[in-house]
Amino acid sequence: MPTTLCSAKASYKKQAGTLELTDSHLTWTQEGKKAPAVRVLHSEATSLFCSKEGAAQVRLKLGLINDEAGHNFTFTSPQAVAYIEREAFKQELTNIISRNRSVAPTPAQKPITSTASTPAKTPAPAPSTSRATSVSSDSRTPILSGTDAATDFRLRKKVLLSNPELLALHKELVMSGHITESEFWDGREYLLLAEAAAEGQKRGRPGQLVDPRPQTVEGGEVKIVITPQLVHDIFDEFPVVAKAYNDNVPDELSEAEFWKRYFQSKLFNAHRASIRSSATQHVVKDDPIFDKYLEKDDDELEPRRPRNEVSDLFINIGATLEDHGETGNEKDVTMQAGRQRGALPLIRKFNEHSERLLNSALGDVPPAKRRRTDGGDNDDGTYSQIMLDDLLDPEAASGIALQMQDRERYFEGQLVRTASEQAEREVVDVRAAFAELKNGFGGWETRFSQLRIDKKASDAALVSMTQNVSARLDTRTKKVDFPPAFFRQLTTCQTAANEFLRQFWTALYPPPAATSSTATPMQNAAKAAKMAGYLSKTREKVEALVRAGQAEGIDPERVKVAMKPLLDAVEHALAFYRARNTRPMTPKVA
Repeated sequence: MPTTLCSAKASYKKQAGTLELTDSHLTWTQEGKKAPAVRVLHSEATSLFCSKEGAAQVRLKLGLINDEAGHNFTFTSPQAVAYIEREAFKQELTNIISRNRSVAPTPAQKPITSTASTPAKTPAPAPSTSRATSVSSDSRTPILSGTDAATDFRLRKKVLLSNPELLALHKELVMSGHITESEFWDGREYLLLAEAAAEGQKRGRPGQLVDPRPQTVEGGEVKIVITPQLVHDIFDEFPVVAKAYNDNVPDELSEAEFWKRYFQSKLFNAHRASIRSSATQHVVKDDPIFDKYLEKDDDELEPRRPRNEVSDLFINIGATLEDHGETGNEKDVTMQAGRQRGALPLIRKFNEHSERLLNSALGDVPPAKRRRTDGGDNDDGTYSQIMLDDLLDPEAASGIALQMQDRERYFEGQLVRTASEQAEREVVDVRAAFAELKNGFGGWETRFSQLRIDKKASDAALVSMTQNVSARLDTRTKKVDFPPAFFRQLTTCQTAANEFLRQFWTALYPPPAATSSTATPMQNAAKAAKMAGYLSKTREKVEALVRAGQAEGIDPERVKVAMKPLLDAVEHALAFYRARNTRPMTPKVA
C-alpha cells in the first residue's frame, strides 16, 4: 500500500472530489467513485503555481512534462483550512519537483522540463538575435557550474535589470560589438553566483511573535483583519487554538463566529505578547467554549515544558557558574529566579517562540547531529564546534606577482645601504649617555613653571582642520551643475573607458583561478591589443566632449579636470603596453 503524504477536499473541472498525494502518485478521485480520474507520477511534475494570498479561491496548478497546461485544483474546505491544506501540498510537491530537476538531463541532451525548453522553442525578437548569436558563437561564454545555457541567460538578465548602470554599459559595449558577451562577464561571475544563491535561498519564518493588534474604526468598534496567513501563523504558534478550531468548527460554531469569540475570550488575552494581557483577563467575559482550553499560568520556578538538555555543550554557562561560585557580585533582586512571577510566563513564551524559530531553520535533526562530527576528540575537532563556515575563505588568493625591472640591482642596493649604515654606526657609552640625561633633568620644575605655550600654532591647526572639514562638506553637498545630457555623456565615456581598462589589465595579468574557461596566451595578447586600440581613442573622445561642453557654455578647464584621472590611467596603461612590446629580446647563446 502506498503511503499517503497529504489529502484534502478539492474540485477538479468543477467536480467535487478528493485530492491525495502518496509516495509515488498524485491522484484525484471524484466523489462517489473508486477509480481516480487524475493520476500523475512524481517524475512527471515539472512546475507548480498557486493562487495569491487572500484570493477568493485557494487554487493549485501542477505542470507536467508533456502537458504545460497541467491540472488545476481548487480546495473546497473553509478558506483558513484550505490554505493550510494547500500549503502542505505545496511543500511536498516543491520537494518532488526539486528532485526531478536535480536529475534532469545535461544541456547536451534535449531538455524535458518546461523551464528549460521554453527559451529553446520560443523565437527571440530581432534585437536579441544578434546578441544570442554572439553569445553562442563565443566558445568562452562563462556558464556557471550546475546550470544550463537558459538558466545562465536568465541570471544575466536579472542581474542587468537590477543594475541600471551595468545595463547601460552592456548596451554601450556588447550590443555595439566592441566586446563579446563572455568578455563582459569575465570577472563578474560573482554577480551571477550571488543571484543564483538569492534564488535558491529558502525564506525562513518571520521572527515576530504572533500578536494581532485590534484596530478601532468609526463608531468605536474594534476590528481585527483575519487573513489566511494570520490563521496559519496562529495555528502554528498556538496549537491549542487549532485544536479548538477542529473541535468546534463547523459543528458548534461557524468560522466567523469562532474567530469573533476567540478574539473576545480569555484564551486570546493569554496568548498576547504583553504582560498587561494578564490584567485584561479579569475584565473579559467568560466563554464556555474557549475557557475549556485555558491553561494555568506557567509562573513556577520550573517551566511546565521541560527543555531538551544537551549533554555536550561546548560552552556551558551553568558549569562555569558552579566552578566560580566564590567570586563575583552578590545576587540582587533582578538576579533571583522567580522573583517577579508575573514576568515568567511572558519570558518563557518568548523563549519557546525563539526555540521554534531555531528548530524550523535547523530542521528535525537531533541536536547532536547538527554540529560538525568530522573533528573527533582532538583540539581541531573541539575548535570546529565554534567555527563559522561563512567566515572562512574557500579560496585563498595568491595575488598577482609584482613585475620589476632590474630586480637584482634593487636587492644589491639594499645590501650596500645596509652595510654602509652598519659601518657608520658609532659605539655609544651607556654610562656617559645616562649621566648626560640625568644632568639635563636638573631644575626641570623651575623651567616647567616658566613654560608658556603660544596659542598661535594650536589656533592655526584648528582653523586648518575646520577649513578642511568645511571644504569636504561643500564637496559632498555641492550639486553637479553640468547639464543632464552632457553629464550623461561624461559618465558614459568614463564608464566605457574603465571597462576597457579592466579588460586590458585582465588580459595582461589574468587571475590565477578563474571561474570561467581560461584563455590561451595568444588570445590574451590579442585581447590586450584590441583593448589598447580602444584606449588610444579615449583622448579624442575627451577632446570632443571638451568642445561639446564649450559649445554649451561650460568652461573647458572644468571638463579637463573632471576627466584628468581617467586620462592619466589610460596614458599609464598605453605607456606600459608600449614599453612591454618594445622591450629588447635577450639573444640566445647556442
